[in-house]
Amino acid sequence: MAITPGGNLNSVPSSMKQTLSSNYVDFTSTDTQGWAQQYLPDLMEKEAEVFGPRTISGFLNQVGAEEAMTSDRVIWSEQSRLHISLIGTVDLDGDGAGGSSSKGQFTVVSDIDGNVSGDGFTLADHGVRVGDIVLLASAGKVSRCRVRVVHTSGGHIGLHAYDEDVLTGHSESPSAATLLVIGSEFAKGKSYTNPAGTADADARGANEPTFKTFTNKPIIMKDYYEVSGSDASRIGWVEVSTEAGQGGYLWYLKAEADTRSRFNDYLEMSMLESIPGSNSTNVDGDLGLSPEGDAGTEGLFYAIEQRGNVTSGVTGVNAATDLAEFDAILAEFDKQGAIEEYMMFVNRATSLAMDDMLASMNSYGAGGTSYGVFDNDEDMALNLGFSGFRRGSYDFYKSDFRYLNDKATRGGINDAAGSAAIRGVMIPAGTSTVYDQQVGSNMKRPFLHVRYRASATDDRRMKTWTTGSVGAATSALDAMQIHMLSERCLITQGANNFMLMK
Repeated sequence: MAITPGGNLNSVPSSMKQTLSSNYVDFTSTDTQGWAQQYLPDLMEKEAEVFGPRTISGFLNQVGAEEAMTSDRVIWSEQSRLHISLIGTVDLDGDGAGGSSSKGQFTVVSDIDGNVSGDGFTLADHGVRVGDIVLLASAGKVSRCRVRVVHTSGGHIGLHAYDEDVLTGHSESPSAATLLVIGSEFAKGKSYTNPAGTADADARGANEPTFKTFTNKPIIMKDYYEVSGSDASRIGWVEVSTEAGQGGYLWYLKAEADTRSRFNDYLEMSMLESIPGSNSTNVDGDLGLSPEGDAGTEGLFYAIEQRGNVTSGVTGVNAATDLAEFDAILAEFDKQGAIEEYMMFVNRATSLAMDDMLASMNSYGAGGTSYGVFDNDEDMALNLGFSGFRRGSYDFYKSDFRYLNDKATRGGINDAAGSAAIRGVMIPAGTSTVYDQQVGSNMKRPFLHVRYRASATDDRRMKTWTTGSVGAATSALDAMQIHMLSERCLITQGANNFMLMK
């Protein structure tokens, strides 16, 4: 059977994708203006994230905690050292009481941390008492002595060595000797009397524990975003994304998200960088300060510079030098709380210097890179970085600190700061025990925590509200204003266990 198509059968060829002169539309020609130009421009509908994650917030969330407060100030007390150790000067011909029997004398200059009179330590209250057994060290010699007499003022302590009648071999240079109380010894049937019998020498007395009180105040931070009522209904034509992972096409929402992200960064940067002002500087008369109040607040970096430790080491000179300087840091930690775990947040240069320092410990890597020692093998990407390591009895966890690298934040400031640049910070992990003045008892808290103002009716940790006639109609303003406020301060407890790298 044959099928013959009709002569008028629709046999027009189907449409084809071709670039021909007949179907070319010149959008610059006046002949093709109008409807066809709605297809232009050919837009890239994704906003380019050319700076990567722009926010630096999150540091304090990793290393601390947050806690509400109801007062204008936070006051806390930190324990003193348990043992009595002093810095002073030795007088080989003195006896501590001005008498004729010269056995040796130690004159107190400061405590072991360098505190002198006026820093919570007085020469009259140094804690050394008659009958104490002490170690006296200077000029390469250590003597075991018993305290014979203690002046009630002047910090003069008369000593009698156990193994020689008169002290010898010690340096008499100013502040060249160290004294440590290790115990006591008394004769049978004797009370706590002064064997020297001098009128100006005190009896033994009782020691009371000492502490230091610290304070900080919150600051109030504010910002807001505004969009007019007309623009609030506008839809943008570029797909946007935010640091929190949201996306969309509404430009005013994108701008509000950027404002909020920037404000969150301000909350963090102010807790890191702020310093307390003084009334004498007259920072700003509009702050409404109380007579005893100061503008500003104590940030992390300032707290460490004032009450902690600062190192200029581990700069990448060479691996051997960096390791020696790192060991000096450990020795300083030994003198403080000897907390076993530390988190290090450092800039890029310091991070690489530490990587090189640790890699140099691999004796099989000379002239090349060994496999296996650092979990590397020939079939995987070579890992030349270290996120954690152990040195001595300490564990360190290293992390790059974006805030110190980003040119738009501290990275740019460091470029211009020279020797004042901050390269990193070492923060002890765990909690500290301090006396809380408000609670009236010892409390365990993270070494770093943020205090924010809050009450039953108003939480000022991160407060937001909307005003205007758009959305929530609260005023005649033809706009939407999204307000943000926070009142907070950072509490740095046990700053003697922190290390700032400059």
